[in-house]
Formats: sequence, structure tokens, C-alpha cells
Amino acid sequence: MTEGRLVDSNPLPAGIGDRLIAQLGFIIEVDRLKTIARQSPLAAVDRRENDAEHSWHLALMVTLLAEYSDEPIDVGRTVALVLVHDLVEIYAGDTPLYDVAAGRDQEEREQAAADRLFSLLPADQAVGVRALWDEFEARQSAEARFAKAMDRLQPLLLNWMARGGTWRAPGVTVADIRARKSVIADASASLWDAALNLIDEGARRGWSRPIDG
Repeated sequence: MTEGRLVDSNPLPAGIGDRLIAQLGFIIEVDRLKTIARQSPLAAVDRRENDAEHSWHLALMVTLLAEYSDEPIDVGRTVALVLVHDLVEIYAGDTPLYDVAAGRDQEEREQAAADRLFSLLPADQAVGVRALWDEFEARQSAEARFAKAMDRLQPLLLNWMARGGTWRAPGVTVADIRARKSVIADASASLWDAALNLIDEGARRGWSRPIDG
């Protein structure tokens, strides 16, 4: 994406102040997140969810399911992680979980997008928000591991409600689903047990392909 910032089409009044103008400009720019379509189907209506809906759903899940984390977590920080984790897709686009070819340059695209997007903030906030994004990607903290678990659990629930959804994508087997979702186990044994229950029951109902194809 080479187009300019959204705010450039109708600049904010200079009298607001430079720092706040930068912050409001970033907030306007990330409105683009509402336009980034994901592969996951919604449970409530017949369409795919967008990245903003996904991020909101994860924030709610963190709030409700934090008690299942195997390690103590800071709920507020974990919510912040899930709220920023997909912002780079504004410029990098969504990379479907089971699309191996699209995933080959995912890290390069997203790193470049992070450089571009977070630089729109005042310098101190740019560093802080970028650090949250990097923390989510690295999964080295308890909060990041739980945030990633929510990122994997949420579409699993949507696919269950769709009686397969992206599980039915060409070439995807139940083994692929288990492998892609296994990061849930890094954060919560109980949520991983629940995830396996959903995955295995979905396979029994014919919503995904067996391991042998």
C-alpha cells in the first residue's frame, strides 16, 4: 500500500497541538483495520469477520478467560497486546493461517508494515506500541503466550459454529488444525483440552479431513 494517510484527505486543525494531532492521526489511520477481511466466518451472520472485530473479540476473551491461564497474567497488558497485534495488517494484509505460500514472506511484510505504521505516533508512544507488537510476536512473556492462545482459540470457535469454516479449505487436515492451534497449550492446559475436544469432535462430524486425506 503506497497511498497516503487517511487524515491527509482532511487534515486536522493545527491549533490542536502537534502531539495530539499525531495521536489522532494514528487513531484515524487504524480505522483501516475495519476493512481488512479475515478468513473466519462470523457466527451471527453469513460473512467473514474483519480484523477490528477479531481484535475486539480477543480483548473480551482475555477479560473473561484470564482465570484459565497457567501463569499469572496482567489482564490489562494482555488486552493491550491483542488490541495491537493485528494493526500491521493495515499495510501487510491478512495472512490466512493455513496458506503456506502466503506465509513465506509474512514476517518481512509485517516488519515493514510495523516500521511504517507505528512511526506515525509520537516517538515515545511509537516505541511503546511497537514493543507491545514485538512482545506478542516473540511470545516470551506469560501475557504474550495467553494473547496468542486467544488468537488461536477465537477462530476455532467461529469455525465450530460454521460447521468447519476454514477447516474445509483444500489440503487442510485435522493434523494441520491441531498443529496450528497447539500454541494454546503453551498458555493454558484447560483451554487446550477444550480446543482438542472441539477439533476432534469436528473431525468426527466430517468437518475436517482425516490425517491420511
